[in-house]
Amino acid sequence: MNETIPKVSGDDGGTGHLEELRVDPIGLMRRTRDECGDVGEFRLADVDVVLLTGAEANEVFFRASDDELDQAAAYPFMTPVFGEGVVFDASPEERRRALHNQSLRDKFMRGHAATIAAEADRMLARWDDEGEIDLLDFTAELFIYTSTSCLIGPKFREELDVEVAHLFHDLEQGTDAIAFVDPYADIDSFRRRDSARAALVERIEAIMAKRRAGSDAVGSGAADPDERDLVDVLMSIKDDHGVEQFSADIITGMFISMMFAGHHTTSGTAAWVIIELLRNPEVLASVVAEMDALAAAGGGEVTYQDLREVPWLESSIKEVLRLHPPLILLLRKVMQPLEVEGFEIPPGKLVGTSIAVSNRLEGAFDRPDDFDPTRYIDPRHDDVDNPWNWIPFGAGRHRCVGAAFALMQLKTIFCILLRDWELELAQPPETYHNDHSKMVVQLAQPCRVRYRRRVRDGAAADAAFGTSSVQEVN
Repeated sequence: MNETIPKVSGDDGGTGHLEELRVDPIGLMRRTRDECGDVGEFRLADVDVVLLTGAEANEVFFRASDDELDQAAAYPFMTPVFGEGVVFDASPEERRRALHNQSLRDKFMRGHAATIAAEADRMLARWDDEGEIDLLDFTAELFIYTSTSCLIGPKFREELDVEVAHLFHDLEQGTDAIAFVDPYADIDSFRRRDSARAALVERIEAIMAKRRAGSDAVGSGAADPDERDLVDVLMSIKDDHGVEQFSADIITGMFISMMFAGHHTTSGTAAWVIIELLRNPEVLASVVAEMDALAAAGGGEVTYQDLREVPWLESSIKEVLRLHPPLILLLRKVMQPLEVEGFEIPPGKLVGTSIAVSNRLEGAFDRPDDFDPTRYIDPRHDDVDNPWNWIPFGAGRHRCVGAAFALMQLKTIFCILLRDWELELAQPPETYHNDHSKMVVQLAQPCRVRYRRRVRDGAAADAAFGTSSVQEVN
């Protein structure tokens, strides 16, 4: 067994590779693989990180149990975002219970598709016949509404506005890698993060106070059971003295944890789907033809089952997830000696895997830097054939529990958007890029596109494109 894990060059003392991670994280991780192979080490101040890339090393990472590799211990710097006692500040058992969200079960997905369609129609109704939008602003607001309506409840969603999307943006921007040294450092992005969280707590507290005082007060039994949402449920849980068990701060942390990963990943992916389709007009034509055929066959309606039968759209989404993954680095803390390809990684070190590096490995993917949705259209199945390199949702026992919900959201929205609207880039294609200065990846602004309502002729168009969107039927 090899005793020494190779270290990447560039550590000249001080905080090691921390500044490089803050400026060019993907470059650092690609260089680590190029210099060290599947197993290589870099340093973030006092923290040594062993980077695993490639199928064999990734399989070890994703198959490891929580007793071997602990997720929470690797992310103490996320406590200011979620709050104390929530997610990475909670016990493994508490985290496992939190992940079993009933809203993500298939039987609820059918209703979610109709809810998401209604939210998309509602936002698109604000558009003129033609105009221009910033993609990040549009998708961030839309996915706040769709996610809260599905995962928390329609009543809560009606309490929200675009300001909540802005607050989530500030939370996501508060993930600067300097948090490895001090998660409470006096820097602008952390001050904005803390201010955003405080504002969300204030909003939740106001909603709770309104419900206590109003006709739908939870304790009075006046609330319509059919309208109860997760806020009502949490407020109804009392301790032995009849006091609400969950404060506004804890409930805010729960909601941030439910929304945080799914919101930024899905909104960013939606924006990149639009960009890549507009960069690749031949693929866009295939996707639009697929949407039009579905709408025509259903008399303007698209069913939940139809969402499973859109190979060009689904493949385009998968290819965007491969090329533009929304997370830079997944981390775990080693709790027991871990053997990877002949190296033993001792307890106490961090291990990580880079989705961005693995998703573009030569040998795993043909022309890995090209946008090519045919990778996932019969007879090709590059995602299935590369389960430990195609990892935008993780893999194995740690695959994202919200993956199916995310794909369903995206497909539902594009079925509506591409049915009714034409889009075009409003800036040079090469100017669209991600901002990698934070651990949570966001599309760099400006990211403008123009829109125009699609024009169709006569009765055929009326039959093919009605006002209804996605139905719950099978």
